[in-house]
Amino acid sequence: MTSILVLYYSRYGAVKQMAQHIARGIESVPQVEARIRTVPSVSPKTEAVEPAIPESGATYVTLDDLKECDGLALGSPTRFGNMAAPMKYFLDTASSLWLSGELADKPAAVFSSSSSLHGGQETTLLSMMLPLMHLGYIILGIPYTAPDLNTTTTGGTPYGATHVAGVNGKNPVSEEEQRLCFTMGKRLAEITLKLKNS
Repeated sequence: MTSILVLYYSRYGAVKQMAQHIARGIESVPQVEARIRTVPSVSPKTEAVEPAIPESGATYVTLDDLKECDGLALGSPTRFGNMAAPMKYFLDTASSLWLSGELADKPAAVFSSSSSLHGGQETTLLSMMLPLMHLGYIILGIPYTAPDLNTTTTGGTPYGATHVAGVNGKNPVSEEEQRLCFTMGKRLAEITLKLKNS
């Protein structure tokens, strides 16, 4: 079975919803499964710790998840045009995988949510791509063969799936955004399977 890690951080739930739609796209491809994981929050108090197992939702990711999976979908909310600190903190722990080259030539895709349409979605996606490129991942986007890219009035970019959450963070993931997440997940699964079987 081919396995793809869907790794996300979500503060208010939008990125988590996107991860679920991406996982559905991944699992629409026969012989491919999605492994959904999250990262713990980062506290400004150095003595604060998260529980070893989250009270609800996806379990916390480990470096073994990155090693064991054949591909990666990485998602984070936008924080001033950049990925959120908890995701960056986790990626900063992956230097042993960078040194060993264990993640080289695995496909990856990125996704994000912001409060406004021009809230830094694309720069956030690019900020997530940079460490993935250093780790050797092959970066995939969403091609314009996905019709929703040409018509969306909410989220969606050729760099990866996005969502416009609104200033209060309560906008639901639109139908177009859902389809783009599904499309990205399916494409990631298809290409991962092709690379694994070549």
